[in-house]
Amino acid sequence: MATNPIRELIWAATMSTGARILATVLVLALFAGISVGVRRLGSRLKQHVGDTVAESAQATVVALASAGTAMVLVAVWRAGWLLKQGFDQIDPSRQQVVAIVLSGVIFVAAYLLTRFTKNSIRRLSKERGAITDHQQEVAHHLVQLLIFGMAVLVVLGIWNVDPGQLLLGAGAAGVVIGLAARQTLGAVLAGFVVLFSRPFDLGDWVVIGEEEGIVTDISVFNTQIRTFDEEYVMIPNDIVTDTEVRNRTRKGRLRLETDVGVDYDTDVEHAMDVAAEAMADTETPMERPDPNVVLAEFGGSSVVLRLRYYIDNPSARKMWKARTEVIAAVKQAFAAEGIKIPFPQRELSGRPETGNFAVSAGANEVADDGDDGSDDSDRVERADAATDGAGDDDTGAQ
Repeated sequence: MATNPIRELIWAATMSTGARILATVLVLALFAGISVGVRRLGSRLKQHVGDTVAESAQATVVALASAGTAMVLVAVWRAGWLLKQGFDQIDPSRQQVVAIVLSGVIFVAAYLLTRFTKNSIRRLSKERGAITDHQQEVAHHLVQLLIFGMAVLVVLGIWNVDPGQLLLGAGAAGVVIGLAARQTLGAVLAGFVVLFSRPFDLGDWVVIGEEEGIVTDISVFNTQIRTFDEEYVMIPNDIVTDTEVRNRTRKGRLRLETDVGVDYDTDVEHAMDVAAEAMADTETPMERPDPNVVLAEFGGSSVVLRLRYYIDNPSARKMWKARTEVIAAVKQAFAAEGIKIPFPQRELSGRPETGNFAVSAGANEVADDGDDGSDDSDRVERADAATDGAGDDDTGAQ
């Protein structure tokens, strides 16, 4: 009865279609303003009461505002008969309505309780330092399954459903569900394998298949990584367990390698000493283990030296910084010592049937003859003689 005067007031104020449209716009604008205000106040509220309480308060306010907006719009457009028709079609009893409300309250309470337990586990781990971030995720998911399992049992009790009856029909249903959702179930089982085997922790730099980045979240369904292009990639856990996983930060350090070539005429031992001293003077690579230089291979135009050095707390930014410092330092040191870093070169020569005509030497001779001012006919005659000699050989062979 308390809502009737409000409804009559709304009806009196929205007699025309234009008034109803204006009222609708105002109500929706008010709802949008409340939503934006709640979102902005959320950050301040979290500083005083914590994330869980703040988010719960935000969700409650937005839910109440949504319900109020819906009721006002129903009154504005005289749509109460639609609600009555819907309830008449459903025709729930008072007991069913109470069961539905209690079921919703229980699941919402279970969700809020899991958020609270997650923050509590995180807070305890920070204060005491007893468990790692990975163990936090494992504990959170186990507590989450336990809480929601208890909530399901309570809801089944509210609806007078015996869990034993569900287990009786679980055999055939399990086969159907297993065939239909085998990929999802496989991902869930793989998720527990990942959580307990600990191939990586949160914040680790990993390479999973063709994806490379920092692990930001591990759930029972998938693993989330942030690539170095600031993209987030969700990888199903069954793919994680079936793919080679490379953890670059498992030991808290990463060895990098950079190749540099020196001329074959260079004193290799001296070049190795110069490169090692240059790397030792850089800032980002670690001092222990010491940077070192080894011989890698005989290249096409150089002897390849492999520069090996380490960085701690690896990250992509630190990796590129260390490589830049090492390359710049070694190049500068080689230039100061007169050590040549060669580029690929080729030596060209003629085939025997051309009279052992040396292409590279001929080119030089041509250039020299041109410089001396000699007649081009001499070069033509030499080329013709070589061609005639090749032709005579062919004729003799015939």
